[in-house]
Amino acid sequence: MEKIQHKMVAVNGINMHVAELGTGPTILFIHGFPELWYTWRHQILYLASHGYRAVAPDLRGYGDTTGAPVSDPTKFTTLHVVGDLVALINIVAASGEDKVFVVGHDWGAMIAWALCLYRPDKVKALVNMSVPFSPRNPKFKPIDGLRALYGNDYYIIRFQEPGEIEGEFAEWGTYRVLNDFFKYRKPAPLFLPKGIGFGTSHDDPIILPSWMSKEDLEYYSSKFEKTGFTGGLNYYRALNLNWELTGPWTGAQVKVPVKFIVGDLDLTYNSMGARDYIEKGGFKKDVPVLDDVTVLQGVGHFLHEEKPDEINKHIHQFLNSYICIKPDRLCSINENKWCIGSISNKIKETLRRYLLE
Repeated sequence: MEKIQHKMVAVNGINMHVAELGTGPTILFIHGFPELWYTWRHQILYLASHGYRAVAPDLRGYGDTTGAPVSDPTKFTTLHVVGDLVALINIVAASGEDKVFVVGHDWGAMIAWALCLYRPDKVKALVNMSVPFSPRNPKFKPIDGLRALYGNDYYIIRFQEPGEIEGEFAEWGTYRVLNDFFKYRKPAPLFLPKGIGFGTSHDDPIILPSWMSKEDLEYYSSKFEKTGFTGGLNYYRALNLNWELTGPWTGAQVKVPVKFIVGDLDLTYNSMGARDYIEKGGFKKDVPVLDDVTVLQGVGHFLHEEKPDEINKHIHQFLNSYICIKPDRLCSINENKWCIGSISNKIKETLRRYLLE
């Protein structure tokens, strides 16, 4: 972990904290809720050691990134966040690297889908996890639909009133709140009834998920103790505004190469019709260059932390299939095939084996 470098970058009117490591084609990692750049620690180390430059920011409202008006949820639309990331890509991309690879999870997946819709010219290929693409429904707003489907105790509905859920989180304590989110593994929608939350008592012992260390949870807790949860909750509070602003993209497809990975115990896979959408052709229709869908058995929502070795290999193999080798440089292509310059067959085979290890 001490190898990972940290810096602050001025982008789109905010100061963004960025963790990075490695040299080679750039991979932009986009975290979700309640996460930070730290959620990608396993992927950063692995991909950097395999010839990539891993770049993982704290999104606006999170961690050590500062400058976003946290008291104003209207400043947390997908247009704002994608604007941050496009500015970041323009700064961190290597000379001649007009596109980057992108990996997203949870809200990071939603932002990645939006990035591919708004600025596909910035993305070589995408690995998205947990949250499939959600095409805009012109007939009703997201919050209205979710309230009608799941009621007022559904977690996204509970997040809507500024200050309300933050007050409950404060009563439960940051450490316990984060642990309850990370260990949630029910293959069903998440409900947080007022005053009950995850159903644990303040006096119950805190039992960590098997894949998370005390030091990991303490890192997350130290950052959310400093910033609070409002920045992350604002993404949910901007859902209806996103709908209002994205009318021009109604019916638009995501036209970059995509690999999608989800755990079969993930709440997102088992709510809002996601499983049928993925398995019955709707997903492929909206994402026509969808290369592969991988459903991991016995795995929950935070799959990249729960099964880092497996996820690392999936990401590595998929991104390597979009690397183009020429005699003088590495570049990328948006076709699932090799593009190799005029070098000997022996060298070609060696390069293929190296990149697919």
